[in-house]
Amino acid sequence: MTIASQTPREALIAAPPAATAPAPDRTPPKRRTTLTRNRWGYAYVAPFFLVFGAFSLYPFIYTAWVSLHRTSLSNIDGGTWVGLENYRNLLQSEFFWNAARNTLTIGILATVPQLCMALGLAHLLNYKLRGRTFFRTVMLMPYATSIAAATLVFAQLFGRDYGLINTFLEAVGLERIDWEAGTLSSQVAIAVIVTWRWTGYNALIYLAAMQSIPGELYEAAEIDGASRWKQFLHVTIPSLRPTILFTIVVSTIGAVQLFGEPLLFAGNGTTSGGSSGQYQTLGLLMYQQGWSNFHIGQAATTAWAMFMIILVIVGLNAVIGRLRSRADR
Repeated sequence: MTIASQTPREALIAAPPAATAPAPDRTPPKRRTTLTRNRWGYAYVAPFFLVFGAFSLYPFIYTAWVSLHRTSLSNIDGGTWVGLENYRNLLQSEFFWNAARNTLTIGILATVPQLCMALGLAHLLNYKLRGRTFFRTVMLMPYATSIAAATLVFAQLFGRDYGLINTFLEAVGLERIDWEAGTLSSQVAIAVIVTWRWTGYNALIYLAAMQSIPGELYEAAEIDGASRWKQFLHVTIPSLRPTILFTIVVSTIGAVQLFGEPLLFAGNGTTSGGSSGQYQTLGLLMYQQGWSNFHIGQAATTAWAMFMIILVIVGLNAVIGRLRSRADR
């Protein structure tokens, strides 16, 4: 039987089956996790966290552990567990409270004039003056100067017998001052060193913040008849409140950790902070306990006390900042 004589049904049965198209794959694609998408980003930041963990986080935790032991510098791992005894001894120590008072006094004497002067210098440099770049560079030079070099120079300036400052005082009819021997005089001298070194740095921070203030605010104040001084009080200062709070916090942390200036002020590298501890700071006390008296457990306790003081001060500044922002609303 030929193909022509086949019926349509027979032809359909005899015909080879046609190739069917493969069914589409309806399996949902695998979703890439956040870790997979950002693997290169995590790889780039991993070195920082490794270094941070090795040189910051681990010493931080280990210092807390050491502060709970009675141990010496020569045998740190062989210390005896004493719990909070080191903290009780620290709070009962007159040396700790003396160092805390000195740190507070020097911090106030250095921070308040420093930030006020920095604010004034930034306000002057915010105007169009000739050589602004030169003045900005000059203001930053004290910050780039070595602490040791600056402190030794100022120690000579505040010298009792041949210091330039005492020579000037004597020239105007005043008596010479033994800057190192007196409590207030030594703290003022150290505060002057800190102020000289950090004023320019804070001034540049204020200047950068001032340049981000919209010019329309000053134009509106000028149209209302506000003088330059009123513009500074009612436009510049309110706009700089977050920056001022930041510099207060940073300066406070630096004051609590003050170490190099009082260490080198006497010129002999002693950690006692003067003959009667008149300018011994918490940083000097910690160093004296650990590396002069070899009581490394007590030194770790002092370090943690400094950390807690910083937390309290930063917390108070944060609360004050929030209250001020709510009051402004």
